[in-house]
Amino acid sequence: MIYISRDAHFCAAHKLYNEKWSKEKNEEIFGACANENWHGHNFDMTVTVKGQVDPDTGFVMNFKDLNAIIKKDILEKVDHKNLNLDVDFMKGKLTSCESLIVEFWKILNPKIKAVTNNRVVLHSIKLNETNKNYAEYYGE
Repeated sequence: MIYISRDAHFCAAHKLYNEKWSKEKNEEIFGACANENWHGHNFDMTVTVKGQVDPDTGFVMNFKDLNAIIKKDILEKVDHKNLNLDVDFMKGKLTSCESLIVEFWKILNPKIKAVTNNRVVLHSIKLNETNKNYAEYYGE
């Protein structure tokens, strides 16, 4: 099994706020991330896929195809957007790094399988919210 990865970057604003809780509880749990005026991050994402090398191309997957999927299906929807207000697939969800990465998986996994005729699968997504905080997801 060979693993290949593609890095991507986007900027987005969000607010962590549970509508079921009081303002005080939101501030207690989420701190500055519950700021009513939002806050932003410069996210870095690594998408890793796995599969066997195609003998006709020498590729597991063409990086050009992987880049196109990430750009069209993720970056164009989240870059310079408010994750709470502007991103359809995040409507009604807490916009934590963990929730975001799961939604990314739901979008990317079938697209990657379709482009590669189920020969390649999504292995992991790593999403850095800051240079100190990140989440990794393996579809489990």
